[in-house]
Amino acid sequence: MQKEFPEAEVFEIKKVELKSPIIFAGFVGAGLVGPVAINHIIEELKMEEIALMRSKYLPPSTVFMRGRLRHPFRFYANPEGTICAIICEITLKMEGLYSLVASILDWAEQKGSKEIVILDGVASTEHDDKAYCAAEEDLVRTMADKDINIIPQGFITGIPGGILNECLVREIQGLTLLAKANKVAPDSAAAVTLIEALNRFYEMNIDTTRLKESKERIGSEFSELSQKYVEHREETSGMYM
Repeated sequence: MQKEFPEAEVFEIKKVELKSPIIFAGFVGAGLVGPVAINHIIEELKMEEIALMRSKYLPPSTVFMRGRLRHPFRFYANPEGTICAIICEITLKMEGLYSLVASILDWAEQKGSKEIVILDGVASTEHDDKAYCAAEEDLVRTMADKDINIIPQGFITGIPGGILNECLVREIQGLTLLAKANKVAPDSAAAVTLIEALNRFYEMNIDTTRLKESKERIGSEFSELSQKYVEHREETSGMYM
């Protein structure tokens, strides 16, 4: 008998030992900054796919990249088990968002994670080479020391907003790093700005050379997804300052 499709379930495809990993996440937003940055982090850190999100609330879509089929909502881990990445390459509707959020954070807590960092873009006419942050007060002060700017006020909507809200009532720290990004096209420069901010704050060494050099390839690979985001912008994630 066929099982009913789950509300939301992180379906593990590979068993790996995770050591209280920090989690970086990217969802469809302005300039596709989240997915572009996370995709680059996955490649640079040689992360492997460990899980997929299964949910009746995900649109029945799949992703082809360079002719290869892949699930649109994936979880990765680095070989050391200290860093995880979540990447979602489809636009999500508001319906069922709380189920997806709860499923992500339940999984994060099971793995002993204490921190989730969402990378996102703020729709703008031009990128200003600055990284911005929204987090709890003590963390914001620490970030300012690393040349990451405080956002005085604004709204974070969609799944990033849902995750950050839920982090406030759980024992996991949630924060978002943001960059002003192109409203209508994939913005690799904004993604570079966020990765370089991660490098400063977390003392990482993720090389951004290839990302700087691959603007045209990223524009072409992510162009359809970018178009879908523009069409559904009012229903998807977004940050408004």
